[in-house]
Amino acid sequence: AASRKMALDKQNEGKILPMDENKENTTEDGIGLEILQIIKDSQQQHGLRHGDYQRYRGYCSRRLRRLRKTLGFKCGNRHKFTGKKVTVEMLSDKRYLLLVLMEAERAWSYAMQLKQEANTEPRKRFHLLSRLRKAAKHGERLEKLCESPRVDAKTKLEAQAYTSYLSGMVRFELQEWKAAMEAFNKCKTIYEKLASAFTEELAVLYHQRVEEISPNIRYCAYNIGDQNAMNELMQMRLSAGGGGGMMAEKLEALITQTRAKQAATMSEVEWRGRTVPVKIDKARIFLLGLGDNEAAIAQAANEETKERLYETLLAECRDTIQAVREELKTEAKQRERSDEASGKVSNLQFLHSYLTYIKLWTVVKRNESMAHMLQAKLKEPQTDENKRGPRPQDLIRLYDIILQSLAELSTLQGLEEDHTFQKEVALKMLVYKAYRCFFIAQSYVLVKKWSEALVLYERVLKYAMEVQSKAKSLNNSLKDLPDVQELITEVNAEKYSLQAAAILDTEDAPEAPCQQKVKDNTPLCERLDTFHLDPTLVGKQPNLVQFPPDFQPIPCKPLFFDLALNHVAFPPLDDKVEQKGKGGLTGYIKGIFGFGS
Repeated sequence: AASRKMALDKQNEGKILPMDENKENTTEDGIGLEILQIIKDSQQQHGLRHGDYQRYRGYCSRRLRRLRKTLGFKCGNRHKFTGKKVTVEMLSDKRYLLLVLMEAERAWSYAMQLKQEANTEPRKRFHLLSRLRKAAKHGERLEKLCESPRVDAKTKLEAQAYTSYLSGMVRFELQEWKAAMEAFNKCKTIYEKLASAFTEELAVLYHQRVEEISPNIRYCAYNIGDQNAMNELMQMRLSAGGGGGMMAEKLEALITQTRAKQAATMSEVEWRGRTVPVKIDKARIFLLGLGDNEAAIAQAANEETKERLYETLLAECRDTIQAVREELKTEAKQRERSDEASGKVSNLQFLHSYLTYIKLWTVVKRNESMAHMLQAKLKEPQTDENKRGPRPQDLIRLYDIILQSLAELSTLQGLEEDHTFQKEVALKMLVYKAYRCFFIAQSYVLVKKWSEALVLYERVLKYAMEVQSKAKSLNNSLKDLPDVQELITEVNAEKYSLQAAAILDTEDAPEAPCQQKVKDNTPLCERLDTFHLDPTLVGKQPNLVQFPPDFQPIPCKPLFFDLALNHVAFPPLDDKVEQKGKGGLTGYIKGIFGFGS
């Protein structure tokens, strides 16, 4: 797949090149080169949209070879390399400037590729610095060439800004904050002046470049000693919407680096009346930025931004919990070797419980935020009938997840004996059970199951009253929870609406069987007591009686059984029966021949 992708790039480069070169205008004032436009288009079309610096570096190398071949600017032959430099006398064609620009871009993209790889291989950082210096050197060459009177003023300014940006990147990686900040400020000033000098369409690109440079300037200011720079970085991340892209990744990286420096002073954290030492760097960085993340979520402009910030916070929390879990495994092995009794919850285990609490409570708040958004959409009238809108079942699922997270909260290690915590969790579960029950009732209303919905509304009121009675003993336990009194008011209103709908449905019920009978071809003679407008009665085939009529049962001929015969005793008839005499052999012979008859 990768080789196919590279082959497609090579095929498309021949098509893209003439279009790019059309942008490299030669004005009446001299040679003009749209430096920022060219590099931005090339980066977006050849890998940097997905952060693939290696692909962009390969594109720069191939374009350099095509330019050298087109201009006849070959550096030796296939057997020997002979270095050649572009001079001011050669500037008869704008492509000589493009040649130097592509050399700088190739070195810069290689440096950025090595920066990604340096996260796992620290030795590559030395090569990264070498490539960045090389890119800055090519940028300086481009700036000197643009000082020629053959080059127009706009190209000169863009070359100065480009060189300042590359120089600032070198100083930034060397952690020379003051020099880096000066270079970035110079770059920013030039682009702002260029943006103000051209139309709004052309100024958009310059403003985007200024936004990319601003986080680096804030970070340099923080390292120089400006304590407000961290807050400005957080505001920039908030305005970026917490989304993806290179800008967001750069902001996240700078904020993480800033917190890493602040985390060196953080040694412990207090929660539920217990102070726990924090020795894991990842946990320090996360806990240090927890307040900033929560403040950013609270200040989010819209629900989409808030959702992205919640996801970022949860991802950081999961990574931190995983790091603490690895340390717990090591601690468990050490206990097994030393045969220590594991009675009291260790500090590391309590820290794990604290981080798990943060994760689960963040899940609760995120789902609650999503539920509020769905509730607002549920109350809006649906304009598009083909588009599926939100349903009460969607909210039921969200509250199921909330209740599951709260159930996990009550089982955290080290908090089994904390009765106040257990009561608070139980109270929160009652609140969200009431809301879940409310939306289950609404789902029954949609299918006109009035009695079931009414019973569920009564249960919602029962939960709400129980919450209000228990909240009096727990101070400030409802400040982060939805308003129960508002739910009670809404349930009472829904109950009245439900009763009215049920009465109307009952009144409409007798008409429905009549309509059904007409549809079943019930004749008029069988529905004389019910009035209904039936247009078929005045038609050619009115349904007056059923013909032929149905069979009806009639009494059949009775059958008689003589049962008395079994109980009758008949008189003896022995005296009437003829007695046979005893004849012997003589009688037998007489009988044969008929003499005895």
